Amino acid sequence: MNETNISWDDLRLFLAVARHGGLAGAGTDTGKSAPTLGRRVLALERQLGVELFERSARGYALTSHGNDLLEHVLQMESSAQPINALTENRQAPRVKVSAGVWVTYHLCNHVPVATTTDNQQHAGMNLQFISTNQVLDITHREAVIGIRNSEPTNPNLARQPIRQVEFAVYATDKTIRLWAQVNGSTPSARWVSTQTGNEQTIEVNDPRNAMDLILAGTARAVLPSFIGDEYPELVRVSDVISELTHRQWLVTHHDDRNRPEVRRVVTWIKNVLGDASAL
Repeated sequence: MNETNISWDDLRLFLAVARHGGLAGAGTDTGKSAPTLGRRVLALERQLGVELFERSARGYALTSHGNDLLEHVLQMESSAQPINALTENRQAPRVKVSAGVWVTYHLCNHVPVATTTDNQQHAGMNLQFISTNQVLDITHREAVIGIRNSEPTNPNLARQPIRQVEFAVYATDKTIRLWAQVNGSTPSARWVSTQTGNEQTIEVNDPRNAMDLILAGTARAVLPSFIGDEYPELVRVSDVISELTHRQWLVTHHDDRNRPEVRRVVTWIKNVLGDASAL
């Protein structure tokens, strides 16, 4: 790619976002709205074929490629330094998938099948999993694809229903009474807190540790059925907990949903998790 394809105006906006570490301060300097700045930076990343920023609720932090570009742009201000060196390291597109702990765990267990080198459907692309119970802001590209437990209301987000998730209490034996209690505010954590009463519990801050306690034969805990039912050594010691049952939604930004790499990952996720439209 020739550096003349990149407008100085785009680089100027990139420089403002880099200096301020976010869109709000850059908007004050440039007179551009935050959504406009976000779109222009995203377009520049796609033109260069690299990610320039890591987006989070705290703001925009430069990646290594972003720091390289910043150095070049600062030099260009005084010497018109070309930026060909950056584009020589063009990356395969990266698709960031945000989901809760258990969905991420389940997707990771199916990645080897989906990304083998002889599977052209997933060739030439990088996946990044972001395991969190917080809802990341897809409109600001903290993630590209999100698996949500409720239907989003933001009109900029494309959404489609996927599977219905059920929960139950699991243990290695029905006689086990000790509870593994996950600290947190998720619906399943709140449900367990209403069940334990004065019973003894072991508190953990990671749901995976609750499953470790179950597998060790030490405690019982709530698991999604798509996890618990995959372990033959576990038994359900409760009925399906109806108040925890919910539909999951696959969410992308309208501007991203038709990108080839995003469509491939969406298809893969629907194959792994289930597509409600096929029910």
